[in-house]
Amino acid sequence: MIKAVFFDLDDTLLWDQKSVKEAFAATCKLAGDRYRLDPQQFEETVRAEARNLYASYETYPFTQMIGINPFEGLWGNFLDDQDDFRKMKEIVPGYRKDAWTRALKLLGVDDPDFGHELAECFPQERRKSPFVYEETFQVLDKLKGNYKLLLLTNGSPDLQNTKLTITPEIAPYFDQIVISGGFGKGKPDPSIFEHALSLMSLHKDEVIMVGDNLMTDILGANRAGIRSVWINREDKERNEVIPTYEISHLEELFQILDDIQ
Repeated sequence: MIKAVFFDLDDTLLWDQKSVKEAFAATCKLAGDRYRLDPQQFEETVRAEARNLYASYETYPFTQMIGINPFEGLWGNFLDDQDDFRKMKEIVPGYRKDAWTRALKLLGVDDPDFGHELAECFPQERRKSPFVYEETFQVLDKLKGNYKLLLLTNGSPDLQNTKLTITPEIAPYFDQIVISGGFGKGKPDPSIFEHALSLMSLHKDEVIMVGDNLMTDILGANRAGIRSVWINREDKERNEVIPTYEISHLEELFQILDDIQ
């Protein structure tokens, strides 16, 4: 019998990809206005430069283990009380400026001051653009009271809590919130799922994990022996990781829960 539902946060309940896309669009428009750069081409160039730079830092293995992507590095402050986060806090101001400045230069614009301006603009735009999937609150409303709810998210506690602060309706639904950076390991490591189970005083057969990422949410749940639901809104092709269930809309979760009971 299922007693609790574990949810991923980014691109499961929060539409993080859209928030990032909107922040890029607003920031890249400035470059289009100032230097007549094509905003779409500039965005693709910044994204590529950000990925390359991000992978070059000594903190990269840590960010991979915790689950912090390059675009979170473009707006997070990482004010967390841990050595690797302290290193990130030191690195990110230069990382942001360099990512934008190098992208400008690749497109023929040598203007470090403007690169810095864009680097400061992007975090502001990201904070102004919190998007939630339209079904998120309807689904949480129906679940609350019938199931225990736990939020299991990869990332920096400072940044993930910022996301929850700018969408304040989400956190009150949850009995527990587990953030990988606070625990010390991220999904798909089974230990973070086992930690979540212990917090809820539940057995692995009594919970189900819902998430959008096969390589973190679903693989981790599988490794921990927890039933998994892959929310595949964009009709992506599945890889070698096989979820217990696959849905394209969160409302489909109720039929699964009914069938299990």
